[in-house]
Amino acid sequence: MSSCPKTIYLDNAATTFPKPPEVIRSMLEGYQCLGVSPGRGSYDLAVRAEEFVTGVRRQVSDFFYGYDPNRVVFSYNATDALNNIIFGLVKPGCHVVSSRLEHNSVLRPLHYLSEHGLISLDLVPFDSNGFIDPQDVAKAIRPDTGLVILTHASNVLGTIQPVQEIGSVCYERNVPFVLDVSQSAGVVPVDMRTWHLDAVAFTGHKSLLGPTGIGGLVLRDGLDVRSTRFGGTGVDSHSLTHTEEYPQHLEPGTINMLGVIGLSAGMRYITELGLENIYEHEMRLLRRLRDGLASFKRVRLYCADSMNNHLPLLTLNIDGISAADLGAILDGDFNIAVRTGLHCSPLVHQDLGTSPNGGVRFSLGPSNAQGDIDAVLEAFQSILESSL
Repeated sequence: MSSCPKTIYLDNAATTFPKPPEVIRSMLEGYQCLGVSPGRGSYDLAVRAEEFVTGVRRQVSDFFYGYDPNRVVFSYNATDALNNIIFGLVKPGCHVVSSRLEHNSVLRPLHYLSEHGLISLDLVPFDSNGFIDPQDVAKAIRPDTGLVILTHASNVLGTIQPVQEIGSVCYERNVPFVLDVSQSAGVVPVDMRTWHLDAVAFTGHKSLLGPTGIGGLVLRDGLDVRSTRFGGTGVDSHSLTHTEEYPQHLEPGTINMLGVIGLSAGMRYITELGLENIYEHEMRLLRRLRDGLASFKRVRLYCADSMNNHLPLLTLNIDGISAADLGAILDGDFNIAVRTGLHCSPLVHQDLGTSPNGGVRFSLGPSNAQGDIDAVLEAFQSILESSL
C-alpha cells in the first residue's frame, strides 16, 4: 500500500482516524498470538484466548461502571447492539419513548415496530439549544411504557443530554432506560450505576479508538433480554434450544477477536492518557474553531452558542453554498475531510430546517492539532472571499 495521503481529518464522529500507533501494534501482536476462536476449544491456546476476552469484558464493564462482566455482550457495532436490545426488550403492544435527536440506528428499528403495529411510539423534542427536557420524558411515560431509549449525545449538534435526571425519572417509574453512547463513549464518562441505566450500547470505532466491526451492550443485572438470533455458543451444545447463559445468550457465533483486541487497546490508551485530558484538548480546539467560524457573517452554526455539555463537534452551513458543495470544496481544494448531509439523523435536520440538504459537520479527535483548525479557518476565508 502506498503512503497515506495528507488529509486534515475532521470526521471523527463517524470513525476516529488515524488510530494511535499503540492500538494498531497491539492488534497485530495480539492477533498473532491469540487469533483463534475463544471458548470453542479445550486446548491451551483457545483457553488463553477466552481468558483474554473475559478480561476485556471486565475492562468494558469497569469503563462504564457496569455490574457484571458476564453482562458485557459483544456485537458488530452500536447499530447491531441497538437492534439486539430493542427487539429483545420490547413486547407486542408496549409503548416506547425516544427522541427526535436519535440516529437511524434507533429510529429505524422503532419505526419498523411502530409501522407494523407492534408498539406505540412517542419521540420527545429537543429545545433551541439542542437539549431534551427530562420533564418531557416524564410526561411521555405511560403505564404501558416498556422502554425509554435515548442518545447520550447528538451526532449532529454535539449536545450532551441530561441523562442522570432522565435516568432518575425512569428509575422512579420502573421503566427500563437504554442509552446509546456511540458518540460519548471515550469522550466523557458514562456511569451506569449513578445514572440508573439498564443498558448502554457502544461502538469501538469512534472515540474508543478501536477498529470497525466491534461494539456491544453492557446490561444491568436482571435485565431480561430475549434472544433474537440463535446459533453456536460453545456452551449447552447438546441442546437445540439457545442458551440462557450470559453473555452467550445474546452472542451467537464466533466473536470478532481482532476487534476485541483493538477495543481493549483503545480503551487502555484512553485510560492511560486520561479521559479528561483528551476531552480538554479536543474542546480547546473546538472553541477555537467555533469562535473563528462565528466571525464569518455567512456562516450559520447550529446549537453552538455554549460549549457547556458539548462534544467536540460542530455542524454548520454557509449561506449560498450547499452542504454537499462546501464539503466537496473543502476536500478537493484544501484536503479537509468533513461529513455532509443528514448524518443519519433526519429528524434533527427537519427540526433545524436544514432538510433535505443537511449540513456540514466538523468532529475533532485526539490526533487533531491547532494547525488543523487554523487551516479550516483559512479555507473558509478563501471560500467566502471567492464566492462573493
